[in-house]
Amino acid sequence: MTTYKLKDLAYARSGDKGDIIDIGVMAKDDEAYRILKKHLTADKVKAFFSPIVKGKVLRYDIDTLNSLEFVMHNALGGGATRTLCMDQTGKAYGPNMLRMEFDADE
Repeated sequence: MTTYKLKDLAYARSGDKGDIIDIGVMAKDDEAYRILKKHLTADKVKAFFSPIVKGKVLRYDIDTLNSLEFVMHNALGGGATRTLCMDQTGKAYGPNMLRMEFDADE
C-alpha cells in the first residue's frame, strides 16, 4: 500500500456558482491520472470536505485532458452573497484539496 499526496500527482483549480463548488483536478502525467481515476473518488472528496459540504459530490472524468471534475452541492452555506463562511467563494477549495492524502494499492 502506498500513500499518495494529491499535490504530488495533480494541480487543482476551483470556483463556485451559488451554493456549488466546482474543483478541477488535472493530473501531472498519464500515470498520475491512472492513479487518480482509480482512487480519487467522490466519496473520498466528500469525506475530506465533510465539515463544509452538506450535499452530494459528483465526479466527472475528462479523459482527453487527464482531469477529474468534482461538483460539490450545498457547500457554501447558501452561496457567496448569503454565507457566513470564512471563504465565501469556492476559489480556495482547489488548493485546499491538494492537501489530501490517500492510500492506493499501486
